[in-house]
Amino acid sequence: MTLRAGKLPADVLAGLLARLPRRDPRVLVGPGVGRDAAVLDLGDRLLVAKSDPVTFAADDIGWYAVHVNANDVACMGARPAWFLATALLPAGAPETLPGVIFDQLVAACDALGVELIGGHTEVTHVDHAIVAGTMIGEASPDELIRGEHIRPGDRVLLTKGIAIEGTALLARESAALLRERGVPEAVIARARGMLFDPGISVVRDAQTIAAAARPRLLHDPTEGGVATALEEMAQAAGATLVVDPAAIPLLPETRIICAALALDPLGLLASGALLAIVAPGDFERIAAGLADVTITCQAIGQVERGRPRVILDGVEPATPLASFSRDELARFYETQPDDTGDRATTAEGPR
Repeated sequence: MTLRAGKLPADVLAGLLARLPRRDPRVLVGPGVGRDAAVLDLGDRLLVAKSDPVTFAADDIGWYAVHVNANDVACMGARPAWFLATALLPAGAPETLPGVIFDQLVAACDALGVELIGGHTEVTHVDHAIVAGTMIGEASPDELIRGEHIRPGDRVLLTKGIAIEGTALLARESAALLRERGVPEAVIARARGMLFDPGISVVRDAQTIAAAARPRLLHDPTEGGVATALEEMAQAAGATLVVDPAAIPLLPETRIICAALALDPLGLLASGALLAIVAPGDFERIAAGLADVTITCQAIGQVERGRPRVILDGVEPATPLASFSRDELARFYETQPDDTGDRATTAEGPR
């Protein structure tokens, strides 16, 4: 069997992680399927670390790299504080490209109050720029969110809307194809702007929820979309999540673009939304806190006793939510001719 583009299959990853030795008792949270970040006990403070590459994006890649890593640190209840970036650049790229990516990294770090502390840059055998980032954050022991005390009846909520990241990427990198498929120019323009508004960061979402009430679990949907993220949450919770798909918020631009390209938004890159499991009595307070900072949220399901899985609400017999072995964006790119779309490494600014 050969590997396809996208996340490593969960069973393969779980098998690899099962072979890891456990030596250091200071590792409070180590690697695991569905875990957002590692946690190290340094005494009165906890160090939270996350590493993630950006491989789908071409430009604004520095912005993506900072925010997708900061999101996972914030989901653990920590404050993103320090960032390292490894940039792999294609031979033949404009000599201005390193400066463009550097400026994007700095701008994103400034937006979050994060310090860029190092990394590595080289020109190598890639066909477009790749940035792999490591975000380090800190938290006190009582701020850590690790999926404990989840109970039947707990609510599952989602902020903003699904597939914000994927929608922005498609509008930026496949605008020509979208025009051919009849998507209005105004929709493409709004979708391009979704990278910044509502944006792919969920740091403020996570911090607002934690300030209003202690969540049981937070999770940042990324590759594989909200459907994969819900499956990962069910595994982390050790319980069944019953989800109403009609309650999952879908922004108009996402609906139009996914329809034009025959993509399922449930399986499309989803940074920008935050999933949370919260106590039922905390939901209204959390929703009010998010509304105060103009972040929308929607209750989309609840926790029930049962094996870890995601099923549809109100459907008998129990029917699983759609599952995606790889992100819809990866599937889309594989179906396109080499000369289709606008995907390329550039140094001239936003796509």
